[in-house]
Amino acid sequence: QVQLVESGGGLVQAGGSLRLSCAASGSIFGITGMGWYRQAPGKQRELVATITGGGSKVYANSVKGRFTISRDNTKNTVYLQMDTLKPEDTAVYYCNVAVYGKPNWGQGTQVTVSS
Repeated sequence: QVQLVESGGGLVQAGGSLRLSCAASGSIFGITGMGWYRQAPGKQRELVATITGGGSKVYANSVKGRFTISRDNTKNTVYLQMDTLKPEDTAVYYCNVAVYGKPNWGQGTQVTVSS
């Protein structure tokens, strides 16, 4: 079983920054991709950013140039540095970690950006 613990969400003014963390533990031998998704009220969950074990990154167009995903394989942790935040970034952010190709989801952390 995989446990994911997310932290770092909160309330911030537009233009501000937040850093999300997601630490994986448990049956995590075989971690491959790690990433972040978000879901705003009334909308479907969408990809924000992903990073492979080799460090290749993919970003949603809406966050390119503002968000940076990274990972520390020694700590089994993935990070999302969010800069120049906008009100439309308001959502619950979910960590996703693939173990042998099977996705595992965190509990979600709320990010609220006020205008």
